[in-house]
Amino acid sequence: MAPMAPQHQQPTSKPRQTGTAPRPFARALMWPAVAAGMGALLVFNSFDTSADAKPPTPPAAVAPVVPNLFAPTTGPTTEPKKDLELPRSAPKRLSIPEIGVDAPFTPLSLGAKGQLNAPPPNDSNLAGWFKGGATPGERGASIVAGHVDTKTGPAVFLRLDQLKAGSTADITRDDGSVATFTVDSVETFSKANFPDERVYADTPTPQLRLITCGGVYDRAAKDYVDNVVVFAHLTSTKKAS
Repeated sequence: MAPMAPQHQQPTSKPRQTGTAPRPFARALMWPAVAAGMGALLVFNSFDTSADAKPPTPPAAVAPVVPNLFAPTTGPTTEPKKDLELPRSAPKRLSIPEIGVDAPFTPLSLGAKGQLNAPPPNDSNLAGWFKGGATPGERGASIVAGHVDTKTGPAVFLRLDQLKAGSTADITRDDGSVATFTVDSVETFSKANFPDERVYADTPTPQLRLITCGGVYDRAAKDYVDNVVVFAHLTSTKKAS
């Protein structure tokens, strides 16, 4: 794996704001603006702050239709279930036992210059979620980001690239529900050519994006050259025990 960096960021590109709603270190994340269809999208390239752009005005939130808050699905699912949605509720904890993740969340917002503010650099076991977008389990793509390492060593998403299709992640929410997401794919993208719309575009079903740094560490730029992105969709919900 790449050598430890002083403090890093995660990817910088952009997610969709919903009107109520990834993460770097030494610098804040910048969010270029992208217009798509009838609405504006926030998209980010990497958790580096090389792009200096302002985000668009967030579109109005869309109230989801909730058939049964705690009705779990049965059996493996390859396509997201369009009737499986949860109302808006902030995430409290992320659990991915397969890679040893058990971490609380901190909300991330955009700064005055359009950058995504970073989570505290002194906490290596912390996941950040973009509070301007969908909450995990809500309709849309929920953006969660975490450091791969910090000044002090490995961080929460050190092993994120070891997940695979079929892996699961549980997110406990403030409303007492647990949203389980199943991984569709794990992909690595160059920060110089990050597929903003694919990662951050709005989705008709509840989906999740887990993002961190990856690839080679560029000592001159003090940043990793790639981003690791996990694409996942909601497959079941239950009450927290």
